[in-house]
Amino acid sequence: MNKWSGLIYISLIVLFGKACDYDLNFSPAQTQDIGFSSDTIFLDTLFTTIGSATYNLRIYNHSNENVRIGSMQLGQGKDSKFRLNVDGIHGQSFENIELLAKDSMYVFIETTVNIKDYAANATEYLYNDQLVVDDQSIELVTLIKDAVFLYPNRDSEGVKEVLPIGTDDEGNVIGIEGFYLEDDELIFTNELPYVIYGYAGVPSEKTATFEAGARVYFHDNSGLIAAQSSSVHVLGELSTDSELLENEVIFEGDRLEPFFENIPGQWGAIWLTAGSTNHIFRHATIKNATVGILMDYNDESDEPTLVLEQTQIHNSSFVGLWAKTAHVRASNSVFGNAGNASFYGNIGGDYEFTHCTFSNYWNRSFRSTPAVLLNDFVPISETENYVKPLQKALFANCLIDGNQNIEFLVEQRGEVALKFSLDHTAIRFAPSDQSIYEDPYYDFTDTTFYEKLFRNKKSAVNNPNDNDFRITQDSEVIGLGKPVYASEFPTDILGVNRLESVDLGAYQHIIIEED
Repeated sequence: MNKWSGLIYISLIVLFGKACDYDLNFSPAQTQDIGFSSDTIFLDTLFTTIGSATYNLRIYNHSNENVRIGSMQLGQGKDSKFRLNVDGIHGQSFENIELLAKDSMYVFIETTVNIKDYAANATEYLYNDQLVVDDQSIELVTLIKDAVFLYPNRDSEGVKEVLPIGTDDEGNVIGIEGFYLEDDELIFTNELPYVIYGYAGVPSEKTATFEAGARVYFHDNSGLIAAQSSSVHVLGELSTDSELLENEVIFEGDRLEPFFENIPGQWGAIWLTAGSTNHIFRHATIKNATVGILMDYNDESDEPTLVLEQTQIHNSSFVGLWAKTAHVRASNSVFGNAGNASFYGNIGGDYEFTHCTFSNYWNRSFRSTPAVLLNDFVPISETENYVKPLQKALFANCLIDGNQNIEFLVEQRGEVALKFSLDHTAIRFAPSDQSIYEDPYYDFTDTTFYEKLFRNKKSAVNNPNDNDFRITQDSEVIGLGKPVYASEFPTDILGVNRLESVDLGAYQHIIIEED
């Protein structure tokens, strides 16, 4: 180091050393100097014994002086169920916290509460404490819900239970983390919510029944799976309160914070495997799954394997209803936003939809598939397809809509012609490439496929981003339905009479008052 470098180095030490000495002068914080981003932290609703998300409180120094907060602690001290993180340090009490002039800091807050510690027989309990900062306090509040927890057992070596779902090319069993429901676990009531970890399996020859008002919450990578010869009966009823939906059976993820209200892909699927039978979903809402319902094949009887009535499937990260060579009947049902198709009729099948809404306004990523996709194949190699004919696909008084130019497509790889019919049904079909009309399946004058079709009508769904697919008074599909289909289902999904004016889709139109 030459003498000039040495002088510069010494000068910097003197200069910044004095500055640091000045900055390290902290005076006791005064009440009027300290502010908070909120006077109450609500940690939203939690299930008992399940940890919360992390919430934050911001503390401000409004003064022009560096200050030192004497103490920061939880009101209940070591007995508190809340946890703090201050400047990267975990704890329940802190002393001498320094805060620079006009600066701020974050306090991160979490909790885990066992409701039985506070209210042995209650289904809900409001747990609260205070964060005390010198002589000021912030309220900490969270609502705890009791629940029935269902999960795989572990063996003596700690390995979780697995359900067999098939074999690989070498004959080895392929399993999925899960468990079979016991006989006393097959009826899901509305007394307490259910939280499921892994896949809950319905054993062969058994029926899982979900009573009106039941609430089922799935953890990540969890779901419901029906084994061969088993059934799922979801027996919801019409609710009188449109907000509480007290009689609806709801399947969703187990994150209760508002941020997760409409986040897709939080759990796996309701998987109705090949050979399962006699499935009924009535007044059911299935939301935020990867696949809402996967109906795998059919029971080879003359009756539908899956019946959907007044059922809604929303925010599926992949597909809403995925039916593979299935036999499905649906009425007054809604197949909403999905990362791919709202309804995928795959490898043929037999389908009948009456007064159903297929409306895909997915906006979370690029979507290349339409709201409704029908085909007769699945690739099994680079050069081969496994093919099953599409025996029937009837869409009667339906609405097929979305935010893409084309929301209805069919694909054929087999030799047998596809059999489908759209009668008094509206579709979104406005291709930029006109060559698609060379495909005879898009000859909209052919009454074999299109007995009565309405193209590119304004649907005017109310709020598709919030899963509200009711049509408003501005809709162009009002009164376009065929009365004979409406007579089979004289009320809509909400119980509104539709016989006087038959609107397309699951909903009769509503009147939205202008602001």
